[in-house]
Amino acid sequence: MKLIEDLNWRYATKKYSNQTVSDENVALILESIRLTATSLGLQPFKIFQIDQPELRMQLKSAAYNQSQLVDASHVLVFAVWTQVTEEMIDDYLNLIANTRGTSLDTLQGFKKSISGFIGNKNQSDIIKWASNQAYIALGKAMTMAATLRVDSTPMEGFDPAKVNEILDLPTKNLHAAVILTLGYRDAEIDPLANAQKVRRPIHQIFEKI
Repeated sequence: MKLIEDLNWRYATKKYSNQTVSDENVALILESIRLTATSLGLQPFKIFQIDQPELRMQLKSAAYNQSQLVDASHVLVFAVWTQVTEEMIDDYLNLIANTRGTSLDTLQGFKKSISGFIGNKNQSDIIKWASNQAYIALGKAMTMAATLRVDSTPMEGFDPAKVNEILDLPTKNLHAAVILTLGYRDAEIDPLANAQKVRRPIHQIFEKI
């Protein structure tokens, strides 16, 4: 099956070449993020594509000097909501009503469910919940990239407070959750480019009960 072949092909790329990912492929990867399933359908995150070289250098410093942040073709920062206001919920319900041609009155029960779920959470809880949703989107983006034979690197190794400051995220009620770099491997200098993928055998991961 091609998807399994693609997933076997991908790895967390350490060294990128200077080849640029096409706008068409980037658009497909972003669309896979947009179509990701999320809790309540709220999509509680925003993706920042970092093109400015000076910002990339600052992000590299905040990420313990990992070279992917300046060498990769594209850098995507997944920033998650730090709060969910009634206005945000109403905007989402209006989107549902307009998209599906239904009345807002029919969505009041759903609104109560959302408000009840969110109302029990403090800011730390919201960030954790939203980050979980961002990671689902991250997985979809990496899978789409692999099917396009675009290399990617998921990155947790950074100082969130510094990234927040660099991108001015707190003023936008956002928090840096994870970073994804995209590009094409430099197989000549990346020691992992031709290394055998190491994964636990399936019987150690799955169990029927």
